[in-house]
Amino acid sequence: MIEPRVVKELEVVVGKEHVLSSPEDLIAYSYDSTFEEHKPDIVVSPANTEEVSQVMRIAYRENIPVVPRGMGSGLAAASIPYSGGMVLNLTRLNRILEIDQENMIATVEAGVVTADFQATVEAMGLFYPPDPSSIKHSTIGGNIACNAGGPRCLKYGVTSDYVLGLTAVLPSGEILKTGGKAIKNVTGLNLTQLLLGSEGTLAVITEALLRLMPKPKYTRTAMVTYTQLDDAARTVNAILLEGVVPATIELMDDTTINTIEEYLHLGLPTDAAAILIIETDGSDEQTVLREMETVARVARECGATNVRVAQTEAERNELWRGRRSVSPSLARRRPNKLGEDISVPRSAIPEAIRRIKAISAKYNLPIVVFGHAGDGNLHPNILFDKRDPDEWHRVEQVSGEIFGMAVELGGTLTGEHGVGVLKQPYLEMALGKTAIALQQGIKKVFDPKGLLNPGKKFPAA
Repeated sequence: MIEPRVVKELEVVVGKEHVLSSPEDLIAYSYDSTFEEHKPDIVVSPANTEEVSQVMRIAYRENIPVVPRGMGSGLAAASIPYSGGMVLNLTRLNRILEIDQENMIATVEAGVVTADFQATVEAMGLFYPPDPSSIKHSTIGGNIACNAGGPRCLKYGVTSDYVLGLTAVLPSGEILKTGGKAIKNVTGLNLTQLLLGSEGTLAVITEALLRLMPKPKYTRTAMVTYTQLDDAARTVNAILLEGVVPATIELMDDTTINTIEEYLHLGLPTDAAAILIIETDGSDEQTVLREMETVARVARECGATNVRVAQTEAERNELWRGRRSVSPSLARRRPNKLGEDISVPRSAIPEAIRRIKAISAKYNLPIVVFGHAGDGNLHPNILFDKRDPDEWHRVEQVSGEIFGMAVELGGTLTGEHGVGVLKQPYLEMALGKTAIALQQGIKKVFDPKGLLNPGKKFPAA
């Protein structure tokens, strides 16, 4: 419970209308895109870095836990306020402050929706490549907090490859600025990269300097069908060894294909073992065409039964429609899903999927597997009914076996969703005690009172 005098002080900082404590408002900020929930004691929505600083100073003085939050699209329960306290809603920090075309750098606030930012820079002939699946409702700050990736990360990299500097507020309320517009900078420790992927546990990110690129002028997209999963996996490395780096190589397994087809009736081959969606892009039309011709040839040599190359933008959108509809299609099978994102070496993709299917059969729970085949980031989605205690118990066992399998194959627990709370029980298996202890020490340096997003990312020391 937040004392009335503190509530009044917060209202002076951000305005009374931006301090929420009604039961309805607290419920609205009690959950994210997982099945977890816990109500905060108060929700505060500052409008800029200075207001965030003042709010954090009050919380620090009063020992109030603070959970930073964007649009609540996280999949690891990292923005659930388990300790009550304050949800710091950053969606009002939604301005694109500058687009520096000469240096190809943008300065944006943390609450800017990623798709809105992309559309703005693309209208100027520029390009911001990171494209998480939640792009239409996730924010730049949330993407930075989890180091989000997306389908284009094979060619273009993930969020951390585009962040040149940050403005952040420490738990004590001090304002920290890292990096800058200089492309090369090794002055001091790289605090920018330390904050990337920290899931709101070290500081509250309020602004970012983002590197931009020229927008690719041409794109070619293909849907490639296989009767053998191993052939699809072989295709990925075979394409790369030909010297072609596609913008995307997305994988859907047979369960995913059938689930989408039941939902949308797109005419997908329900007897296929796997589908790859492969896209080439660039600024020279002939080069893009030649790369797609190479992709098609290599795919057929690796056993593809069909290669369909989109000839128009409408056809391209149709090819992507199935992949973009995976999540809504899953609700037809079970009311709940647990979306994971293990990352394994590319060579281990077929074995990983085989083992996931064996786990699915063992526990009698459907698991659909899709993801970014180009970098080995797979998304096994466990489908279940949380109202059934037995199913929920089996889901926990399934998660543990999937994570153990990923680590055994030389991979790890997460490629882009983050650890949050849901993956903490498996952290020592992936990192070891020494690495966890070091991270706990870093947390203590930034947040000696342990008030910022407590209990997330790694266990409390």
